[in-house]
Amino acid sequence: MSRRSRAALLTVALGLPIAATACVGTDPSGIRSGAPDGTIVVGVSGAFAENQIVAEMYALVLEDAGYTVERELDLRSREVSQSALESGQIDLKPEYLSSLLLFVDPNAEPSNDPAEAAARVQDALEPVGVEVLTPAPAEDTNQFVANADTAQQLGLTTMSSLAPVADRLTLGAPPECPQRPFCLAGLKEAYGIVFHDFLPLDAGGPQTVEALRTGEVQIALLFSTDPRIEENGFVRLLDDRGLQNAENITPVIRSEVADAEIRRVLDAVSARLTSEEMTALVGNVVIDGEEIPSVARSFLETNGLL
Repeated sequence: MSRRSRAALLTVALGLPIAATACVGTDPSGIRSGAPDGTIVVGVSGAFAENQIVAEMYALVLEDAGYTVERELDLRSREVSQSALESGQIDLKPEYLSSLLLFVDPNAEPSNDPAEAAARVQDALEPVGVEVLTPAPAEDTNQFVANADTAQQLGLTTMSSLAPVADRLTLGAPPECPQRPFCLAGLKEAYGIVFHDFLPLDAGGPQTVEALRTGEVQIALLFSTDPRIEENGFVRLLDDRGLQNAENITPVIRSEVADAEIRRVLDAVSARLTSEEMTALVGNVVIDGEEIPSVARSFLETNGLL
């Protein structure tokens, strides 16, 4: 999961619009099928702001370059989006390197080097016709945080400091956390952390923030670019044993769809995305209440990409 890892994903039911065109239908996952030939379908796994902002950026620059684009921006999980990508139901999505690598190859060796991680993901996806483009400098990893009261009372600053007291605390995280190598399974292996209880929540969304803010959980999994960490005074717990790996935001696309122009415009978006910029963009949405399409468009126009 990233983090952020991004393996932490929503479990809400899909609510995707179904076009009234006779040739368009939905499969059991809720993904539209039957997009016209020549249409690029941009999808995203996990209904949280960051993924949707980046996916919208991809859609906008492709439309500006003259391509016809459809959006599927509320897919339920990486399981859904990756299956859709490999089967051709969607053509393109933003991803997070190490989380994707371990999803497609659980035995792979992750890396803190984004170029190395991207090469390993490419090796894993090439047989299924998927291409990894250039990673962005922007990285969003899993970020475990404590509410301020818990951190102060227990002296929490690092994940190692959490280990001796975790059996007194409740973790709030996405439902997939117990199985994810960067979440509960990884915490136990790397730090010996075993929590008193686990509360399945959304993927770093408002449900998780509210549960941490009210003390329903004392530790939560958010994402490192989430501006609500500082806004709420949550304490970031340093990953002092390096459990998290390179989670740079990266376009992945079906090889038969990618051409030189598509690669160019998507790589141009990636080149401008930094972690600091991504945190600010997410803040525009989740704190200031701006609409995702307008936030994405404003960033692209400011950076000369539209």
